[in-house]
Amino acid sequence: MPQDNRNGKIKTYRRPLNVNLGMLVFGVIFVYIAICVLMYLLNDKHIEWYTVQNGSLSQDNVYTGLALREEVVVDSTYSGYVNYYAREGERLGSGQLVCTVDESGQLREILSEQDADNTALSENDLLELQLEISNFCASFSPSEFSSVYDFKYDMEGTVLKLANVNVLANLSAINEATNGQSVGLCRTAQAGIVVYSVDGYEGVSPADITSADLNREGYQKEQLIANDLVASGDPIYKLSTSENWSVLIAVDKTTAAELEEAEVVKVRFLKNQYESWANVTILDKGEDGLFAKLDFTNSMITFVTDRYLDIELLTDTENGLKVPLSAITNKEFFLVPKDFVTKGGNSGDYGVLRQTAGENGELTTEFIATQIYEETEDDYYLDNYMLRVGDHLIRPDSDEEYTISRSASLMGVFNINKGYAEFKEVEILQQNEEYAIIRSNTVYGLSVYDHIVLDAQTVDVNEMVFE
Repeated sequence: MPQDNRNGKIKTYRRPLNVNLGMLVFGVIFVYIAICVLMYLLNDKHIEWYTVQNGSLSQDNVYTGLALREEVVVDSTYSGYVNYYAREGERLGSGQLVCTVDESGQLREILSEQDADNTALSENDLLELQLEISNFCASFSPSEFSSVYDFKYDMEGTVLKLANVNVLANLSAINEATNGQSVGLCRTAQAGIVVYSVDGYEGVSPADITSADLNREGYQKEQLIANDLVASGDPIYKLSTSENWSVLIAVDKTTAAELEEAEVVKVRFLKNQYESWANVTILDKGEDGLFAKLDFTNSMITFVTDRYLDIELLTDTENGLKVPLSAITNKEFFLVPKDFVTKGGNSGDYGVLRQTAGENGELTTEFIATQIYEETEDDYYLDNYMLRVGDHLIRPDSDEEYTISRSASLMGVFNINKGYAEFKEVEILQQNEEYAIIRSNTVYGLSVYDHIVLDAQTVDVNEMVFE
């Protein structure tokens, strides 16, 4: 029989090494993340960042102003009960009837007997009342509840004026009924807008106004009410006789300088959102500060019953990229002629050719990549991260040399989109105490949604940033 040559020894089969590429990539990523987390935990300097947005500055341009007009207070030459026939805020011509003064008191009794207050109103009369109510509802503010009382007097005056029209038409018959007792007719001596209140500011000039006058607290006015008993010499109405009027506001030095330079400004009246242009005059009141006198040539009739007005100055506002002032800083950069800046290296970055001397005195030229931060007609702004004062630069394709010596400052912020602090120049268009509006779409500047360091003093150029 053939002999079995196998010795019975069993050898283990070694499988060939099979590298799983997916596991390898996952391992590299895991190690990278672990290192980043470890560096973050060990680093006690964590940077706060801010996302750049488009926007504009909200400036507080709202003021409370004192309105001054050409006003004439008319006093009664009779004693008795006054009845009005013109609605407050109505424009009257010269010689038109405003009110009557019943010296005997019998007219008041006759009006009561005739129930004049319940006189039927026409459709036009009702529309007039509806317009009055709608205007009040649109402009009412709970913070100025006193306007409710003004509205009440306005409505009473309107109703009485409409109801008294029938009485006025029968005035001759009423005179007969009162046995010829005097009923004084009060007619306008000049054209104007009639107002049934007085407050002591009639005839006051802007030169007489102080800072205390601009405070509406404590302001009082006397409302002239129909059917009240008046004495000879008491005020019974006043006329605003000119469409030219002024509003005085207190301003700071900066606003005063801007308004004085502009000479005119657009104003929004917050009562009804009406807008109008005003000529500006700055008044220096010494210890009382600076006042701006805003002169208008229209819309006086709209605000004829208001002594104090809340207004907003509609000054020009710049739109751009909105960044906090804390993110803005200044950095020094080298000025290098454009002819000495070229593209080179494997990445095609901008840079310069720097000449250095070796240990044996042999001159060598090396390409130094550097970033451009701004440019003028002749120079580029280059960072001083790799360059030093006194470095010798060689002009490409020439033996001409330039020694770095000049520098200039740029205003900018630190962009951290790439994980390190990259300086970006900014141009401020407008600013307030917290934010600045900077020009957008610049070659070396920021773009919307960029991440920037909130406090520029916490980092330096090219510093790694851990958010």
